[in-house]
Amino acid sequence: MEPVSSLETPDSQSQAAVPLSPNTYVPPTLRGGECYHVFISYSSTDYQWTHSVINQLESCGLQVCYHERDFTPGRTVLENMSDCIQESQKVLLVLSPEFVRSRWCLLEANMSLFRDCLERKPIVPVLLQPGVSVPLHLCHLTYLEANDPDLMNKLLKVLCTPNQQLQGSTVVPFQPPSIYNGKALQPLTAVNDEGLNKWDTGRFSDMEVPDQLRLIIEDQETYRSAVRMINSVSQNKVWLRPVWLRVLIYIAGVILFLCLVALSVYMTATILSNFLMRDKGPVGVWVFTIVSSYCVPLGLIIQLCLWKKDDEKYIVREMQKAMGQANAILSEEKLLVGCRSNSKMYLVYVSLDDCKHEFAETFTEQIGAEDMFQRALTFFSSGYACCLAKRHFPFPQPSSTGHLEGGVCFCQYVSQQLSRGEWA
Repeated sequence: MEPVSSLETPDSQSQAAVPLSPNTYVPPTLRGGECYHVFISYSSTDYQWTHSVINQLESCGLQVCYHERDFTPGRTVLENMSDCIQESQKVLLVLSPEFVRSRWCLLEANMSLFRDCLERKPIVPVLLQPGVSVPLHLCHLTYLEANDPDLMNKLLKVLCTPNQQLQGSTVVPFQPPSIYNGKALQPLTAVNDEGLNKWDTGRFSDMEVPDQLRLIIEDQETYRSAVRMINSVSQNKVWLRPVWLRVLIYIAGVILFLCLVALSVYMTATILSNFLMRDKGPVGVWVFTIVSSYCVPLGLIIQLCLWKKDDEKYIVREMQKAMGQANAILSEEKLLVGCRSNSKMYLVYVSLDDCKHEFAETFTEQIGAEDMFQRALTFFSSGYACCLAKRHFPFPQPSSTGHLEGGVCFCQYVSQQLSRGEWA
C-alpha cells in the first residue's frame, strides 16, 4: 500500500479529527438500491477514534453505515456486512492490529463477497497506526493516515466524488502476480495444535482450501496434494511417537543407568581392594577402568537428556524438507510455504518465474538447470518463505537488484545460502 503522506506515530484513540465546514463538499446522490454513502468497518477497540470521524462525516451530510447502529439483529455478521456493502457507495476500512486480527478475518471468510467489493465498490483504507500488517488483498491500495492533519479533507474528497469519476488505485480488482508479489498471507495453524507435543509433527487440513487462497490457487487439488506431502511426515518420518512408549524408554534408561552405577561401584571397590592388597597390575589401567566405569552411565543419562531436544529439531527439519517438496508444485501457483516450528505454516505469494529463468541461464543443459532449480526448491524454499513472511533475512540486503521489487528474490537467497555453505 502507498501512503498519501509520510507516516508518523498517531495517538489513534485520543486524536480528534480536524473540523470541516459541511459546505466544503457536496455528498453524491444516492441511486437505486443505495442507502448509504459509506460503510465503515472497524474493530470495537477503535470505537472512540472511528466515531469521532463518523460524527464529522454525518455533520457534512453523508449517510454513514456502521455495525453497532445499522446491523439487523438476529442475522449473521457476514449477512449484515454483505447487505451493508451492497447498499453503500463506498467502503471505508479502519486498519489497526485488532481489525486485521478479527474483523478482517470475517471479510476473508467470504472471499466471493470481498472480491465483488473490490470490483464494484471503491475501498478507502485508513491506517490507524504505523506497523500494521496490511492484508494481502489491500496491498495495492492507496491509504490515508489517521495522523494526517488534512485527513478529513482527503477523506471527504474521496467520499463525495461519484464512483464513476474515481480514478486509480481505489477501484483496482485482484491482479496477480505483480501487485502482490512477495506478500505474506495469514499463517496456518496445525489442526492438532492443541496438546501437540514438541517432538510430534503438526498436521494441516487438506479437506478445504483456506478462503484466503481461493483467489490464488487455480487448481485446488494442487494445494491438497501439497498438504498431503507435509502431513506424510507424521506417518513416515516420526518414530517412537506415543507418549507411553517414550515414558517406557525413559524408565528403561533410568533402570539401565542405575544398574551401570551399581556395576561401577562394584568394579571400583574390587579395583581398590586389589590395589590395597598390592596385587599386580599397572596403576594407569586401574585409574582408566574406574573413570570409564562412571563415564558410561554418565554418558547414557546425557544422551537421554539430549534425545528429546534433538528429536524436536529433527521433526522441524523433516517438515521443512516436506514443505520444500510441496513447494515444487505450489510454486506453479505462485505460492510458497515454510515453517520454523511443528505447529505453524507460513505462506507467501511470490512468483519464481524470473528466478527459474536465471537458473536456466546459469546452468548448462549438461548440469541440468531444471534439476538444480528443483533441488534449490527442496532445500531452500521453506526457509525463504519464512524469511519473506517475517520480513527478515539472515544476511544484509544484497547490493544488486534481484527479481523481487523491494525485496530479496529466491535466487539471491539461494546464492547467499550457498556462500554460507548451507547446501544440504
